[in-house]
Amino acid sequence: MIKRNSVPRSIWTNPIHFLAFGLGSGAAPYAPGTFGTLAAIPLYLVLAHFLTWPLYALFAVAMFGFGVWLCDRTERDIGVHDHSGIVWDEFVGYLVTMFAVPVDWVWVVAGFFLFRLFDVWKPFPVRQLERRYQNGFGNMADDLLAGIYANIVLQLLVLAERQL
Repeated sequence: MIKRNSVPRSIWTNPIHFLAFGLGSGAAPYAPGTFGTLAAIPLYLVLAHFLTWPLYALFAVAMFGFGVWLCDRTERDIGVHDHSGIVWDEFVGYLVTMFAVPVDWVWVVAGFFLFRLFDVWKPFPVRQLERRYQNGFGNMADDLLAGIYANIVLQLLVLAERQL
């Protein structure tokens, strides 16, 4: 077992841990969730340019399902629930945030800040979900909801911009 915030060496040798730690972005010494979200931006840009919205949504759902297993497995392996460096959930949360949002740097940045706000703030029922499920699902579900909240705000902002 490792300490809650120390980075296990296995993230560099175990492909499952490497993915759970966001391709290594979760190893950042400060604000690993923020670095994980930043690392999700290139993935979003590729997906948004090459996939239709239904395929994008299907990919995000698959990443969520895979993430439940991935995070649960990594948490069990390292002996720490919801380790701060496990940022696969940030990848999925950011993809949900950006669903059906125009592909433009203004929205990319707005989505980044809104997702981080809701991920840290954890408004109802985000925090309750995280506390209730002490497994991979709980790890993923709170970021899924934060992404949904952020997406709703982004959709309203996009709508408001179109009205101007």
